[in-house]
Amino acid sequence: MTSYLPSLLVPDTALSVAGLTAYIQALIEQDVQLRQVWVTGEVSSASRYRSGLFFTLQDPDAKAAISCVVWNSYLEKLATQPVAGEQLIILGRIHVHPQRGQYQLIVWQALPAGEGLRALRYRQLRHRLEAEGLFDPARKRPLPVHPKTVAVVTSPQAAAWGDIQRTLRRRYPGLHVLFSPALVQGDQAPVAIVNAIQRVERDGRSDVLILSRGGGAVEDMACFNDERVVRAIADCSIPVIAGIGHQRDETLADLAADVCAHTPTAAAEQAVPRLADLSAAHQERVLALQETMNYYLEASQEHLQRLRIRLRKLQLDRKIQQEAQMLAWMRKRLIQGSALQIQQASQHCQLLKQKLETLDPRAVLKRGYAVVRQMDGAITRSTEGLVPGQDLQIQLGQGQLNVKITEVLNTPSEG
Repeated sequence: MTSYLPSLLVPDTALSVAGLTAYIQALIEQDVQLRQVWVTGEVSSASRYRSGLFFTLQDPDAKAAISCVVWNSYLEKLATQPVAGEQLIILGRIHVHPQRGQYQLIVWQALPAGEGLRALRYRQLRHRLEAEGLFDPARKRPLPVHPKTVAVVTSPQAAAWGDIQRTLRRRYPGLHVLFSPALVQGDQAPVAIVNAIQRVERDGRSDVLILSRGGGAVEDMACFNDERVVRAIADCSIPVIAGIGHQRDETLADLAADVCAHTPTAAAEQAVPRLADLSAAHQERVLALQETMNYYLEASQEHLQRLRIRLRKLQLDRKIQQEAQMLAWMRKRLIQGSALQIQQASQHCQLLKQKLETLDPRAVLKRGYAVVRQMDGAITRSTEGLVPGQDLQIQLGQGQLNVKITEVLNTPSEG
């Protein structure tokens, strides 16, 4: 039998399976781009084992797939857990298994992609701003009851602007409306909204501000979840009403505003009272005031009638006569008491007068006695110390004498 196979020469440099796999592993694992790589795809299957979570990530058209593993040490750190059907953005590194000749992605982090990523960013920003207190109910300011000027921030082409104008005219005619136009959709919208709010503040005339736009897709509302817009609302010096989208929509701007009305028409209704309601309330107050006045008037008339009846029962003339008699009796007692006190005082004065007359030295002199004084006024009571030729004064009952001693006669002392 003749063989037609060509003769093959085996080179000395032929690689073993392990060598080839090691070479491929070195190329892949030492590549800088593959040591930390972001991969996006859809989770097609996921299984949990003791060592970690194993799942497959594939393109939506299922034309390519890669095996992934999250070790237990990283599983709790994932922002979202891989679940079949979820769109994810994966961060990890490429690893080659020599025994199986396969490569897989060692996952460090998993983030939601598409709508999931937007929701994650929304939650993270909401939690951060909430922690700062920007959504605290204590920051909410009351709306003015009767605003003179209302500012509106929205797009001039938006249907919301027309809805707000019609609502304000219908509810509160004569109101001054200040329009500050802004983009309310697209990448430039956040800066435009912030500038529009700042224009209103610089103007200084507005009592309340309405930030509004109509409904739309979730991505159309993205500008109202922008941190710059939320902070501009929180820092605004006047109360802000958010009327954004429909009832089902909720943005961070709604949370930061002083009042959230959800729709442009509802925001305008919150900004001003209805003139018909004010008129009805005024009429109610007028009626209540009239009823109150009538009540107090009737009560006063009843009280006056009761006083009249009491006066008739008291027989006022007889009461006055009794009081007059009492006054006359008290006057008589006062006069009698005063006369008695005057009489007693007069008698006491007379007694004191008699005592004074008894003690008066002039009365003694009138009975024939005399007072002898030396020339210096000292009274002389004995002859002791007197000498002939000494001058003396003698005070009589009537008159006075000046004498000179011619002789001193000593009277024998009493034994």
